[in-house]
Formats: sequence, C-alpha cells, structure tokens
Amino acid sequence: MANLVNQVRSKLAEEIRSAINEAITAGELDLKNVPEIMLEVPREEAHGDYATNIAMVLAGQAKMAPRDIAQIIVDYLTEVDLISKVQIAGPGFINFYLSNEWLYEAVGLILEQKESYGSSDFGQGEKVQVEFVSANPTGPLHVGHARGAVVGDVLGSIMAEVGFDVTKEYYINDAGNQMDLLGKSVALRYKELTGSEAELPENAYHGEYIKDIAAEIFNVHGEKYLTTIESGDYEYFREVAYEELLNNIKEDLLGFGIEFDNWFSERSLHQEGKINEVVEELKNNDYIYEDEGALWFKATEFGDDKDRVVIKDDGSPTYLAADVAYHNDKYERGFKEVINVWGADHHGYIERMKAIVEALGYDREMLRVIIVQMVTLLRDGKQFSMSKRAGNFVTLKDVVEEVGRDAARYFYTMRNTDSHLDFDLELAKKESTENPVYYIQYAHARICSILDQLAEQEVTVANLSEVNLEQLDTDVELDLIQELVKYPDELEKSAQSRAPHHMASYAHDLAARFHSFYNKCRVLIEDEELMQARIQLLLATKQVLLNLLKVLGISAPENM
Repeated sequence: MANLVNQVRSKLAEEIRSAINEAITAGELDLKNVPEIMLEVPREEAHGDYATNIAMVLAGQAKMAPRDIAQIIVDYLTEVDLISKVQIAGPGFINFYLSNEWLYEAVGLILEQKESYGSSDFGQGEKVQVEFVSANPTGPLHVGHARGAVVGDVLGSIMAEVGFDVTKEYYINDAGNQMDLLGKSVALRYKELTGSEAELPENAYHGEYIKDIAAEIFNVHGEKYLTTIESGDYEYFREVAYEELLNNIKEDLLGFGIEFDNWFSERSLHQEGKINEVVEELKNNDYIYEDEGALWFKATEFGDDKDRVVIKDDGSPTYLAADVAYHNDKYERGFKEVINVWGADHHGYIERMKAIVEALGYDREMLRVIIVQMVTLLRDGKQFSMSKRAGNFVTLKDVVEEVGRDAARYFYTMRNTDSHLDFDLELAKKESTENPVYYIQYAHARICSILDQLAEQEVTVANLSEVNLEQLDTDVELDLIQELVKYPDELEKSAQSRAPHHMASYAHDLAARFHSFYNKCRVLIEDEELMQARIQLLLATKQVLLNLLKVLGISAPENM
C-alpha cells in the first residue's frame, strides 16, 4: 500500500530538483551534478513540514553563498500545489510549509484502505527469522523473559506488516546438563514423598513447581519409580517435567498474546547428527583445531577475543556447538536475516556468534542481535517481588495476572531495549490517563462512544465522496490528520531500525492528538457540513488506532 509520507517527500524532492535544473538551464546556477535532495522534518513545527540543506551542499560547487542559491531555487519553485509557503532560514536552509490538500487526501486513503492502511512491500518478501524467549524448559518464564517476549513478538508483527516474510521461532534448550539436573531435582522431591531421605544438591532446581510435578507423579504412580531413582535413572522424571514445563511455557505465552510459528528442539540437532556435520564442515575449512583432546573453533580469526571449544575432551559438544548447528540450520532454511532477541547477560556472546556466521560462509550482518536490558518491578516506588513459587524470581504469569495482558505488553514495549526498564505495577493498573496504555485505549473507546451517540441521534453518516473535508481547518484537526498520515512511515522506520518501542511512542502521540481534538472540537453539532467532516476524521482515527493496536498486540476496547 502507498506510503503517503514517502510520496509527498519524493514529490517535493522532485520539485526542488526540477527548480535547480531550470536554474542551471537559465544559467543562474553553474553545476555539473546535483546530489540527492535530502529532506528532514524540522525539530520545531514553526519551521515548517520539511527542510532541506541542498543550498549549502551546492555552495562549494556553485561558488555562491548558500542563501543566494536558496533564493534562486525558491524563485523557480512556482505553482507547486503541494506547497503553501516557502521560507529561507539561517545560513541557507529552505523550509517548506505544505498545503492541506494532501492531508485531506490522506483521510480518504485511510478510509479506503481500512485494515490495510500502513501495510507495504517495504520488506520485499525478504525471509527473516525472529528468535526470542528460547528459555530453558526447566521452570516458569520470569519477568526478564517477558520483556524479550514482547519485543520479539511486536518486532515480528511490525516487519510482517511492511512486507517481510517473518517466522517467529522459539529455540527449545531441551538437551544438556540442565535437563538432567531437572530430572534429578524432580526425582529427589518424589523420593521425599515416599518417605525416604533425599538431599537436593545446591545447584538443583528448588522452586515449588518442582515439588508440584513430583507430587503429580507420586499421586498417580505411588512408589513405582523409587527403584529407578536408587539406580540413578532420572530419565522418566526428566521427560515428565520437560513436557509439563514446556506446556506451561506455551500456555503462559499464549496468555500473553504470543504465538510462535515454529518451536525448534535442540535435541533434533543431536538426533539428526547436525552438530557433527557442521563441526566437520568447519574442520574441513581449517577453522577447527585440536588441543589437549578438545576441538577448538578459531574464533579469533573472525574478531572474537579468544578461540572457543566446540567439542570437549570427553567427546561431548559444548553449548556453542549446538548454537553453531542451529544457526547453520537457520541459514539453510533460506533466512536472509536472523534476529536473536537476547537478555543482557548474553552481550558477550554476540561476537563469537557473528564469528561463527562468517566462518559458515555467510555475511556476519545476516545475524542481528537485540539485547534486552533488565526489568525492575516497582510498587510505591520500591523494588517489589510478588511470588516465590518459582524459587527466587517473579513469573511472567504473575505480572500478567497482576496488571493485565494489555498493560504488560505496552509497558514492556515502551522503552528502547538498550534502556533498563522500571515497571511500575500500580501505574500499569491505574484507570486514568496517567497510565499510558489506558490513555491510548481510551482514545479508541471515546471514538466508539461518539459514534454510539450519533447512532442514538439517528445521524446518517454521509459517503466520503459527499463530504467536504476542507471544513477541517483548525490546528487540532490538522494536527490529528498529520499524525494519522505518519503511521505507514512510522511502521517502516520501526521495521528498518528493528526498534519496536517507536510504535509504542507513536501510539501515545496519536492518542494525545486525538484527546486534544476531542477536548476542543464537538462532533454532534448543528453545522451538518462540519459534523460530517469530523465524523470522517473520527472514522479514520479509529481505523489507525485499530491497526496500530493490532500490531502491538493490544486490545481496542469500545468502552472503558
């Protein structure tokens, strides 16, 4: 679908280039080539809708003062419908004030495209994988996982909306020592229930959920598996716990509005021999060497600070070996970009994984890692812990139950992932405009309320073709339309920067523009022509809010 902002920017750039070419033809500018016309949105609204520094860029080549060049360009910008006013500012900036015609056109475009408004082919079908959460299935998801979960989910939705072929994937770390330790932890708790003495090692899993799983097994099977424990066989307990905890993770994520396209098991890499295959490939390319019985990857040749073990001296693969095989599998599946959403504790892992990608024969930029900083839960301004059932952390489910899915999703999305997040639980629950998610949803609910009033008064909504949108000429009306127009551009910029928090900020800005309109402009009025124009603006705003909230994974209530 058309991105009106880009169309306007391109048309304006064409008009400027045409003016420069006319000045060259007339002999007023002596230029061999004209570079790309760059247009920026001024920081201050008083400086217009767009500004360009092209006069300053051309000054050296033209051997003229920038302001003189700017004046020549402006003189040749005649009868451009798009522009209402042009101003030369400072050392030679040209500020453009656009006419309102394109804003009225935008309202019609929104109402015509409906749920498709904002979608585009910007990504050109490029295959992208977003891998996120990927927590060990050894316990419940906690608040740290929750932030990465929403960031990955919203980013995937944003990129899909603008034309990327996105796969959201969860990598199940279901192999290795942590799984054996899970089985042992449940087995020993089960042993306690039989009346036998059992001492859990310090590194075991100590949460109440371990006791719950053991109790379920005991209630069904009694002492049936006690003898297997005595022989050191914990496989049954490991598999029961794994299945239950993975199902719980899936349920918690579903309750958080997150569905994955694919769940990828680490075990499959071992079972299908993919780890050995990729290690052999690296060995054949002379990127693996042996030292003291272990196999080492030459990570330093690709910018890492030291070489890394992939196969230990006992012949077992390291976690890195599995990650190598997994990422190789990703690229073999045809993904042109792989985005990994990781916690802050994985920051040191980035360079070694980029080294691996390069050693496998791919461009290291095909791997992008988004690091998500820590979350602190606050109540009354103080750090707060709500639950001990998980052991020593607060679960994702706890937070969703405490503040609701919508508030949790917004709060986890609203800050840059590079920033530490203070999550104010009391603010997230407030039913007031202080709460940003309430403020945004309230905009949609207010529109629905106005439309209900119109229906009660039996007001017939006119067809758009019959409505004079030029009636919308106050600052608050035009400001609201300008904000609606930004939506497709904001989506593309957010996708391009891989930064979903931009859409959360935009949602708040859009709501603010609407609330300002609501407070200053009545819709149900005697002036039929103006009322019908404002109804169309309401409908357009409602549509953009619906599209935006869907991308954020937040509901759009009709009453609050």
